[in-house]
Amino acid sequence: MTERQQKVLIFGAAGFVGGYLAREFANNGYLVFGSDLQKDCSVEAIEAYYAADITDEQEVLRTCIQVDPDIIIDLAAISSVGLSWKQPKATFDVNVGGAVNVLEAARKQAMPPKVLLVGSSEEYAPLDRPLKESDPVDATSPYGISKIAQERLADLYGSRYWLKIYQTRSFNHTGVGQTTNFVLPNWISQVAEIERSGSPGVLKVGNLNVSRDFSDVRDVVRAYRMLVESDHYGEVFNIGSGKALSLRELLEMIVSLSSQEITVEVDPGLLRPSDTPYICCDGSKIADKLGFIPEIPLSETFESIFRELA
Repeated sequence: MTERQQKVLIFGAAGFVGGYLAREFANNGYLVFGSDLQKDCSVEAIEAYYAADITDEQEVLRTCIQVDPDIIIDLAAISSVGLSWKQPKATFDVNVGGAVNVLEAARKQAMPPKVLLVGSSEEYAPLDRPLKESDPVDATSPYGISKIAQERLADLYGSRYWLKIYQTRSFNHTGVGQTTNFVLPNWISQVAEIERSGSPGVLKVGNLNVSRDFSDVRDVVRAYRMLVESDHYGEVFNIGSGKALSLRELLEMIVSLSSQEITVEVDPGLLRPSDTPYICCDGSKIADKLGFIPEIPLSETFESIFRELA
């Protein structure tokens, strides 16, 4: 008798990470279903797509009833720290309210599915060393605070309603298709535009005196799949590269992709009200428990994005 394919429902499927995650699961034998705010989604790996607003409890519940998934993954989020400062209420509506709606829908299923909630390194209190899951959380942005609230909800629903909830604190990740609201694709887009012009150009940047841990999105979605395939629900896992580079170093890597002369200028409009100086992942827990090790170097990631845009 053939084993039934497991069904995965991804909220936020039309976003940057959603397409990569859908392909990761489809390539590993799952039936993938997607949902997002927009009317349709062109990700080929998705079997069926359902337009739904993550902040609408009934729409989320209806989507879950239609799919009857084995696994729900909530990627629907306002995930830009900068945008969260401009839209704090919307950030909490989507990131916290949306998570509640997903958890409510999960607990109302006859056979409650596993749930993966994606958190962020922005939850942590600043430290000048790689961050472990046991380190204190003390976010300094609306985005980070929303993700701490999401974690507390997950703990509550896991203990009170016996849901199998998987949680991550994901560090920065990038790749082809990420919007220019985020720093690295923004820089690469500017450099690609200068390259296409065939003339010297100016690259506008914000604060370069911070260090961040960046991974390729393809490594990150592989970690998500490995996590929900495990029995390690009810706990938090860091997902990152384990290497922090200054934005100045990353900028040099990106500028080197172009054959044109590029002048770098700091734009005061790109400076944030608050910027954690150093964020780096200690990924020893997920390496020890799941055997996850990042594989794709950032140089390869940057070249892929540049080729797509140049």
